[in-house]
Amino acid sequence: MKRHPRLIGLILLSLFTLARAADPAAKPNILWLVAEDAAAIFYSAYGDPLAQTPTFDRIAREGILYERAYSTSAVCAPTRASIITGMYAPSLGTQHMRSNVPMPSWLRYFPAYLRDAGYYTTNNSKTDYNAAVLEGTWDQNNNQAHYKNRKPGQPFFAVFNNNTSHESSLHRRFPIKADPAKVRVPAYLPDTPEVRTDIAQYYERVGEGDRQLGEILAKLEAEGLADDTIVFYYSDHGGVLPRSKRFLYEVGTHPCLAVRFPKNFRHLAPAAAGSRSQELVNWVDLAPTVLSLAGVKAPAYLQGRAIAGPARQPAPEFTYNFRDRMDERIDLCRAVTDGRYRYIRNYRPELPTMQFVTYLWQQSSAKEWDRLRKEGKLNATQASFFEPTPPEQLFDLANDYDNVRNLAADPAHRATLERFRAANRAHLLRTRDTGFMPESLLRELAAGKSPALLGADDTRYPLARILDTIDRLQLGAAPAPAVLRTALADPLPAIRYWAALAALRAPKTVTADLAPLLKDAVGAVRAAAAFATARQGGGASAWPVLAADLAPDRSAELRLEALNFLTLLPDRPASFRPLYEANAKSDARAGGENYAARAAEHLLKL
Repeated sequence: MKRHPRLIGLILLSLFTLARAADPAAKPNILWLVAEDAAAIFYSAYGDPLAQTPTFDRIAREGILYERAYSTSAVCAPTRASIITGMYAPSLGTQHMRSNVPMPSWLRYFPAYLRDAGYYTTNNSKTDYNAAVLEGTWDQNNNQAHYKNRKPGQPFFAVFNNNTSHESSLHRRFPIKADPAKVRVPAYLPDTPEVRTDIAQYYERVGEGDRQLGEILAKLEAEGLADDTIVFYYSDHGGVLPRSKRFLYEVGTHPCLAVRFPKNFRHLAPAAAGSRSQELVNWVDLAPTVLSLAGVKAPAYLQGRAIAGPARQPAPEFTYNFRDRMDERIDLCRAVTDGRYRYIRNYRPELPTMQFVTYLWQQSSAKEWDRLRKEGKLNATQASFFEPTPPEQLFDLANDYDNVRNLAADPAHRATLERFRAANRAHLLRTRDTGFMPESLLRELAAGKSPALLGADDTRYPLARILDTIDRLQLGAAPAPAVLRTALADPLPAIRYWAALAALRAPKTVTADLAPLLKDAVGAVRAAAAFATARQGGGASAWPVLAADLAPDRSAELRLEALNFLTLLPDRPASFRPLYEANAKSDARAGGENYAARAAEHLLKL
């Protein structure tokens, strides 16, 4: 009898496939295709007619498209800290950009649990976890890392990061085919040729990154692994144009996400192929989801939920985002969304949304926006982002995707505002958010240990009392004099710090109580009091305090705080120039970068 090797091979493959699909002990391979800085609106599966993203579109078509997926933050390192730990970064003190704080001893990065279960784990190749890569996380972690190096039959978890659409792709011009005349300019940006060209170029960088990730997917399929591999395609956060990356508006925190479940593991999918899910998903959900798909029990400290697999949990009512120090610029904002409304609580309302960030200002569109502001050529909406920010913002995403119409003061939305405000407070308490201490104080009190330990200690960090005090000081026309005076004399340094900043909104008769804080034992409190005193006309007593905080023996975090305060003061003494020059030349680093030097260099140019 004539044999047909090809037919026999197909039969054997089919039998193997059926046996594997029926094997309850079989474990899926899991592949992550990760773009950088890519908002969902730049992918055609989400409805954009100009986007050219066939790889993502295919994954969405053959799998599940998540229409309400959110990153924890709007910048890489704090978000990646949240992804690898399965926890919101402020719970761990890893929310400040490139802060590189220690991890608590009880924490393991989630791929370590996969390794315990027999998986081969690889990361190619970006980490940027805002902390060290913990031992035991990856079998391979470099630009050569690949699942092909595993043992025969060993399941794998493989991450491939692609930076083609990263913010830096707009730091220089590439030849583009996209027509700038066809792009949509968001309401907050000026409609100029430079801005349009940046947007068009960004479309092409997202498209090119999609093509490159498609090559990895094609190799997986050519190797016969597609039927056993669950594929995630997502971006670390949104972006990348001005007022998107780094900011808690929708475009900065709403990246793409699609997940394809293969033939042999379709039973792990939460919905049919081709579905468009409206469930809220957050990047803290990625770790418990992967563990669920691999049949691994998740540790109790994870703060997300499994969105698929046997441990899948129901979707929440809200999800959350955070913004803290972004490069050299200090800020503190928290956001809540249910997919329809977005609430942002700005805890530093004296700050403008658009603070100068050296890296961001390398984009032509950022420089153009700033130039037109200085020339008085922006409309009210475009100019508002260079002005102080309201403590609360509420946006209707269905009718205002650009987030430019603040409904927080609208009586018709009062109930919605209060509901989101309560959700935000509950989340901060539940996650023990460490962001309500200035970074220099957080470092000082953590004393070289994980800030998570400090944040969990309510005797040292009474978070509910701090939050209640901040709300009393910030929400309203002006802080009540009695409340402010009590807070200025509070034994807790964090409350004295917030009271000093709140004095900016108080009558000068009350700010006289700032004087003792100029000699406070805590540097961050002294600096805040000096800033408020100078803004109220008391520069003669404030300048020596800020000058002392720029001395080389001060911590890099405290010097950066002082430099940020000085940037906000219009009448800085000329005698400070040598202090700026010394800081600009200093090699002291706050975490992984010399951000104090960047802030000082900017002051030298003002």
